[in-house]
Amino acid sequence: MGENAEGAGVFLELRKRLQSGLLVLWRDVAKSYAEVRVTGGDSSLHILTPRGLLIVELPAGVSLVEGSCREAPERGDEIHFRMRLNVDQHTDDTGALGSVMERLQVQESYCFHCQSCGTRVLEERVFKRVLPLPNGNWSSLVDDWCCHPDPFANLKLLPRAEDCLLGDTHLLVPRDRGCAETLTQELSPITNKMADGQNQDTPKPNRRRTLVSCKSCTAGLGESVEPGTLKLYITEVTVRPSVGDSQFDTSLDRSLFLEQTIAARLVELSSSQSMFRFSVQASDGKAFILLWLLNSDSLIASFSATPLSTVRGDAVTSPGRRQCSEHQSPTKAGSAVKVLYLPCSPSASTHQDVVDTWEKDIGVHPLDLPLTTCQELLSVLTASTSCLPPSLHSMNSYQVAYMRL
Repeated sequence: MGENAEGAGVFLELRKRLQSGLLVLWRDVAKSYAEVRVTGGDSSLHILTPRGLLIVELPAGVSLVEGSCREAPERGDEIHFRMRLNVDQHTDDTGALGSVMERLQVQESYCFHCQSCGTRVLEERVFKRVLPLPNGNWSSLVDDWCCHPDPFANLKLLPRAEDCLLGDTHLLVPRDRGCAETLTQELSPITNKMADGQNQDTPKPNRRRTLVSCKSCTAGLGESVEPGTLKLYITEVTVRPSVGDSQFDTSLDRSLFLEQTIAARLVELSSSQSMFRFSVQASDGKAFILLWLLNSDSLIASFSATPLSTVRGDAVTSPGRRQCSEHQSPTKAGSAVKVLYLPCSPSASTHQDVVDTWEKDIGVHPLDLPLTTCQELLSVLTASTSCLPPSLHSMNSYQVAYMRL
């Protein structure tokens, strides 16, 4: 990713917990600090530049401390400002709706949809038990801290009838008769890849998996871990209450759905289990992306000074941004998480020592996703980085990105 990647002409990050904010303007928006004036309005922030007035809508309970906007050291072709905020103590830190893991309830009826095409793949499931599966590093913790071996090391935890078991990124549910009408199964292809450090005489054992796909659009949804059990990834299906479940809305952008789903899980895992470093990995168990959650209380907005730019300014995740103009409509500051990330593929990673260190650290939490979803997530992260001002692209060995909640 080069320094000339298209970015935001105006970038704003507000931190609710720190009650502070950072404003960055490129010099094609303003040549000097004197050309910029920042004031607070009624649940809004007004940024007056030579290009026009930019208005950012703020959540209830968040406002600018008048007169607190101060110049910060310049960085290259950027002008930086720091400011202080008034944040009501009752203001929600994230504004997130939460992932499906947080919304599933017992004795409620749910329908499962293919996220790609919206087809119902599981009809009106009512669960008597909704239970979490052991943590992804449970076996390693047992080996390190217990004086006896893990008695469940070679056993699978499977749902009984009317059970739903919650993994970090997947659900385990019983298969029913209706699945034959909506789902297809096929064995994963055999590969001949060698394990790292092995020669051709010691090939890495292959495990063929039974992949589960949507019969309507052939999108992969998960796999069949046992003949009567489905493993469905929360990035590939959506779960909605059966009551009031009308025509499925397929207008939600796939990248946005993936971004919000993963961001919500990062927040939930960090809050419930104090985990902040994650290894996103495909079915082969090898790390694909290293993710480090820095904070989940950011409010983000950005505008582009490029005349041809379009799309939204509610968060920094895609190259298109609202254009600075004299008649700029208000832009809502969107809740987001800030992450550091590092691709792990040999062609993408130039910091193999960091990757090796993370892989040996049991404090790094594994997140299993389909390979194609890992690739999509990396695209989402790199798109976010490309939208940031160049001075904010990286931190030490890592790239910086924001993910919407």
